Amino acid sequence: MRPSLAVPNGGAFDLVALGALVHRLDPGTTPFRKATQCHIHVSGAEFNVAADLSDCFGMRTGIVTAMVDYPIGALAAERVRTAGVHPFYRWFEHDGVTGPNIATVYSDRGFGVRPPVVFYNRCNEAAAQLKPGDFDWDDVFTTGVRWFHTGGLFAALSETTSELQIEGMRAAKSHGAVVSFDLNYRAKLWGIRGGSGPAQMLLRRAAALADVLIGNEEDLQIGLGINGPDVARGSALDPNDYGRLIEQVAERYPSLHVVATTLREVRSASRHRWSAVAWIDGHLEIAPTCELDVLDRVGSGDGFAAGFFYGLLNAASPAEAIRMGWAHGALVASYPGDTTMATRDQVISMAQGASARIQR
Repeated sequence: MRPSLAVPNGGAFDLVALGALVHRLDPGTTPFRKATQCHIHVSGAEFNVAADLSDCFGMRTGIVTAMVDYPIGALAAERVRTAGVHPFYRWFEHDGVTGPNIATVYSDRGFGVRPPVVFYNRCNEAAAQLKPGDFDWDDVFTTGVRWFHTGGLFAALSETTSELQIEGMRAAKSHGAVVSFDLNYRAKLWGIRGGSGPAQMLLRRAAALADVLIGNEEDLQIGLGINGPDVARGSALDPNDYGRLIEQVAERYPSLHVVATTLREVRSASRHRWSAVAWIDGHLEIAPTCELDVLDRVGSGDGFAAGFFYGLLNAASPAEAIRMGWAHGALVASYPGDTTMATRDQVISMAQGASARIQR
């Protein structure tokens, strides 16, 4: 029988994340080929979790990442400060023409039968140049870190980022922090590095070091090479099928205490059926299912992770923790941008079954 997940109580930081900052250009429901204006969102899968935990839940968080001394870097750094996230930066100088750069993500929101479309410009990205030895991990962890989070998007950037990630995860474990990893398999990013084969080699190494793994059926099957149900992306997924998939993951990676994901049936770009499931120390917890009207789906999965981690960091029961993640992820999908605009009270209220009736 596995021992229960042990989350440290003290420390200067509740969570520190390692990942890349990006700026996302968002033309709303207009496709890029017809766009005349865009909103700018500072994002990054790992950063989003730290920002959500800080801004919504009042937790003390940090981000280990690359920063570039030019106006887009200044924009990103300002958003990091606004979210209340403490920076651990490796600084890069911009040459005024070619970079290095803060990467650009282009993502419209789609609408109805028209799905969102995401594409990238990660040419000469500063974060991809990060490598082992760039950060003093003793300095990061010296005042105490309860939880360390990173993920597959950062691993996909380069051979050196994946090695830095392993270095950071090992340092976190040596300092007693819980280590979480979000597989976040993206075919477009791994495609230029050789596809699922190289991805599996790197993601398996990370999964072996993790205490908590976030990943949907595609992440587990393609990212880790686990056999499971043949389920089309965005179609209905039986939580029990996912539970059987998790059992294979847990058998292969005995250090894991938690495996969790959102369950999302995409009926249209604007309407999803939304739930979540978590395997926690051998027990399966399933969140409620709701009909979710989606304004902007980007970041909702990270919102789930943040709410779920908040529950685990605060000794909530497994059922309470999965409902917190489910509620916060749903709320993030109702806002523009990649990070939260919710309050903790709103998350708790939804987790406890509140409706969307007007609040006067």
